[in-house]
Amino acid sequence: MALGASQRLHDGVAAVETMTRFALAVLALASGVYTYLGVRSILDGSPTSVFFAAIIYSSSVSVGIYAFWSYMARFYPHVTNHTGRAAMLGVMALGAAMIIAMSSWLNAAALAGSAALEQHLAETVEDYTADLDQAHQNALAAQSLLPDIQRASERFAQLAASERQSGALTGTTGSGSVVQLLSQMSAQMKDLENGINASREQVAMLFNQGQKRLETMRTLVSAPGAVAPRADQFSSEVVALTGVITSLGQTSIAPSIRRAADDLSLGFIAPVADGGDADLVNRQDRVMETVRASVATQSKVLSEAADEILARAPVAERRFVPLSSAEAVLRYATDFIPAWAGAISIDLLPGVLVFILAAVHSAIRKQEEKLPFAERITAAELLQALEVQRAVTANGGQLGDIVAQAEAEEPNNITSLDPRTRAKDRTHEDR
Repeated sequence: MALGASQRLHDGVAAVETMTRFALAVLALASGVYTYLGVRSILDGSPTSVFFAAIIYSSSVSVGIYAFWSYMARFYPHVTNHTGRAAMLGVMALGAAMIIAMSSWLNAAALAGSAALEQHLAETVEDYTADLDQAHQNALAAQSLLPDIQRASERFAQLAASERQSGALTGTTGSGSVVQLLSQMSAQMKDLENGINASREQVAMLFNQGQKRLETMRTLVSAPGAVAPRADQFSSEVVALTGVITSLGQTSIAPSIRRAADDLSLGFIAPVADGGDADLVNRQDRVMETVRASVATQSKVLSEAADEILARAPVAERRFVPLSSAEAVLRYATDFIPAWAGAISIDLLPGVLVFILAAVHSAIRKQEEKLPFAERITAAELLQALEVQRAVTANGGQLGDIVAQAEAEEPNNITSLDPRTRAKDRTHEDR
């Protein structure tokens, strides 16, 4: 029964030998094809030089993979001692790592390179969208000061009108120095208001331009067709959008408001009181001092608000780096695990065949160890034994003396003619 099972395993190994070679050749060829597609995406130069360079590299990969796994399939199953097996496993691990380094990542680039590039472009769009929003918010931050400036302007204008019509501040109607000062302060606040409104229009225009650039970039990411031309156009849109973001950062009116607020206080020049009598002049001076204090307070509030706006973190300068399909697959490897698994499996699947052959040969050896020597001896060994027997018969004891002398000189190189001794020796060698 054991002999029949062992023989069937021998027959099976012989039957699949051609299939094993064919499978190794097909897998090596497939890896070479995908390696060719991957390596073409990272080479620069003329089309002819790129073609031949990719052909030579992919051919070398195919030959190397086929030779490596052929050697492993031929020798590994027959190495039985632990030291030899450990050494062969180490060689297999080293070879597998080298195959992954020279082929698998290029296979992954061929399988998922376009998708990885599109993901790179999509993430770049998200980054630039965040930058545009931040620049827009920084540019609009000064708009929050507009209500305060409008109220201050209206208050100074109303006080000037009341003083002119009813003398609400000095008790004397007319357009004197107090009315002149209040009107001057109201005009300065009005100028600030107009500057903020003009800035709002410019910011809105730039933001709309940026939105259009982003929309074009999103269209390029999801558009059909080859990804390389789309990536080139995408780079052009990135350059234009970067200019828009930079312009938004320079459009903020907060620095102007900060300078204007300082001018309100430091550059305050009160007109000379022009009252007709000393009492009116005295009242005018008191009112102008009150106006000076109000202007100083208003200046401090505006300066602090402008400082808060200026303290905001500016938009960090971002540089778009175009990637090849191979670089994109490496950067976003965790997002393309199925492609990586397929690329590595093409290269390392022959290792499974090697382990199958090793398991089968191990089973054959274990089954043959249980057989008596007469059933384990091969036809070649039987013919050799008959030849030795005929030689002993022909030469009588003379051959025995020669064998004894040889055993005395090199006992390890002489095989015993005793069948039982030979059986023990073969069992020891198999183990």
